[in-house]
Amino acid sequence: MTAPSLDIHITEGDLQESLREDARRGLTATPKWLPPKYFYDAVGSELFERITELDEYYPTRTERALLTERAAEIARVTGVEVLVELGSGSSDKTRVLLSAGLEHGTLRRYVPQDVSPSALTGAMEELSRQYPNLEIHGVVSDFTSTGGPDSGLFWVPTGGRRTLAFLGGTLGNLVPQERAEFLSAISNTLDTGEFLLLGVGLVIDPAILVPAYDDAQGVTAQFDLNVLSVLNGQLDADFDVDDFEHVAVWDERNEWIEMRLRARRDHTVRVADLDLNVQFAAGEEMRTEISAKFRRESITGELAAAGLTVDEFWTDPDERFALVLARK
Repeated sequence: MTAPSLDIHITEGDLQESLREDARRGLTATPKWLPPKYFYDAVGSELFERITELDEYYPTRTERALLTERAAEIARVTGVEVLVELGSGSSDKTRVLLSAGLEHGTLRRYVPQDVSPSALTGAMEELSRQYPNLEIHGVVSDFTSTGGPDSGLFWVPTGGRRTLAFLGGTLGNLVPQERAEFLSAISNTLDTGEFLLLGVGLVIDPAILVPAYDDAQGVTAQFDLNVLSVLNGQLDADFDVDDFEHVAVWDERNEWIEMRLRARRDHTVRVADLDLNVQFAAGEEMRTEISAKFRRESITGELAAAGLTVDEFWTDPDERFALVLARK
């Protein structure tokens, strides 16, 4: 068994500085906003795992079923030798791809990427036991960063037939300009004939979609509100969670869900680490996440604009989620 290896391209100090910059920009903007990547501290990650098990939250189980159904075909079409996964987390759903690639006889290397060293280390140790003949090379980085040579997708390994996986509908967290830049960066990273495997949520009835982001048990509300605790702990802020309520709204024009935190009263928050006082009016809403949903023609067009051609477009029977296999 080959021991897994781990490359670290981003430090806790880098992440802290990124949080400081994002918080200052977002909290002083009109309207206010925060990036969704700060949801995922230890508490937030645990809450998200609970969300994925809720009846209302269909994306995770639907994508897993699609991966299970199509994994052998993906391995055959791509002939994947190196599987690179962005935002891999626990690599739970990815195991069906790993098993299929190994059974097909081509896969030899898995490169999971995440911003959390602890999440990667734990996942890689478990994977190395499950797949003792698979080379596992983890990367700690922020694939969304753009500041300097040690940023973005520079770390993606070269050599071998590569398939880059970006699952979970995470592409939808980016606004259109960010998506265009990100997909172009992926296209520039891939060589001709290599693949992107993308998981995206589809536009469906808001009566089904909105409860997935505002469940009856209030788990998503806890998850959304937890970002305030992250700011309190990381930036010495004094947000009172009870001063806000979780809101999920379907934006029909942009075809995305917005998660927001709505102020219950007029108040001022002190963010000591930024030497910043932030005023909230009663009823004011701060955006914490968008989750864009796609139509076949819209995601195909965005990929084409980045130089990627859709080979396969698989959906579940209810057409709520899609796996898209695109070729450079």
